Amino acid sequence: MAEPSAPPSYMEATTDQQYPPGQPGVAPYPPAQGAPYQAAPYPPAGQPYPPAEGAAYPPQTGGTAYPPPAGGTAYPPPAGQPYPPPSGPPPQQAGYQSAPPPASYGQGGGGGNPHGDVEEGFTAERGFNNKSIRAAFIKKVYFILFIQLLATFGIICVFVYVEPVNSYVRTNSWLYWCSYALFLAMYIVLACCPTVRRKYPGNVVALAVFTLCLSYMAGTISSYYGDNAGQSVLVCMGICAGVTLGVSLFAIQTRFDFTSCGGFLFVFSLSLFLFGFIAIFTRSSILYTVYAWLAALLFTLFLAYDTQLLIGGRRYELSPEEYIFGAMNLYVDIVYLFLIILACFGGGK
Repeated sequence: MAEPSAPPSYMEATTDQQYPPGQPGVAPYPPAQGAPYQAAPYPPAGQPYPPAEGAAYPPQTGGTAYPPPAGGTAYPPPAGQPYPPPSGPPPQQAGYQSAPPPASYGQGGGGGNPHGDVEEGFTAERGFNNKSIRAAFIKKVYFILFIQLLATFGIICVFVYVEPVNSYVRTNSWLYWCSYALFLAMYIVLACCPTVRRKYPGNVVALAVFTLCLSYMAGTISSYYGDNAGQSVLVCMGICAGVTLGVSLFAIQTRFDFTSCGGFLFVFSLSLFLFGFIAIFTRSSILYTVYAWLAALLFTLFLAYDTQLLIGGRRYELSPEEYIFGAMNLYVDIVYLFLIILACFGGGK
């Protein structure tokens, strides 16, 4: 058996040459442009390669790519299909289907939401895809909060430093209880009715009424402190401002996720409520002091919790429509923290 010459390389082969060259019964390699591929019969088992003189041996099959892989086109193509294959997506094969596109970032249960948790007022969905949206939302919330605190502490100063007003609010306690009832009503409406707190201008009006009611309550409480009431109030305002700034900065930069501690805060709040109810009947100054310090700790944790809800990037975060809800939560945390600090250091009657 004569030894055949070496087959030409791929770059040397033309559409008129056979592969291996000179072998009868073998289709041209590569096939002509657009021509169907016709496979030649395989040699018997054990046939050596290169084949003997006159034996047909087509190019190896079984997934070998030809030309070198460019998109995964297999060679040889199915019988009757032109080669090279036409441009465009490959035809679907029986038993296979295209994989669905991945869920976009921020959709519930998708790749962008590892938790898939959704709750009223705040959600685990990453609604802040755009940094400009997040920045605008945070600025709006803190602007509203600044207006609320400015009004509240202005009313407190009037109730403390203006003697006629101070005497009037102390002798007409029914206004305090009326403002308390309206405050609770507005708080329940804003916290539990998303259609109210998201619809302008009703949400702004409800928040304004809520702010004035809590401001009147805080001013009335501040007016009951002793002869050095003005000095005590100013000192407690400074302490409250320092604590608020420190806790907010800590909540923004820390890696600890306060938004995942909602259950702990609920249990802490319920326990403190029962403890305060029992302390009413004891008339112990030591017990009152312990209660005040625990309450200050609770509202400090709530301040960190609500700050992380606002900033985002944690397990839960506020959606961009909840600027009223975010401002209300932070406002309540700061005002109640101020009242608790005043109870601890103010020397009230």
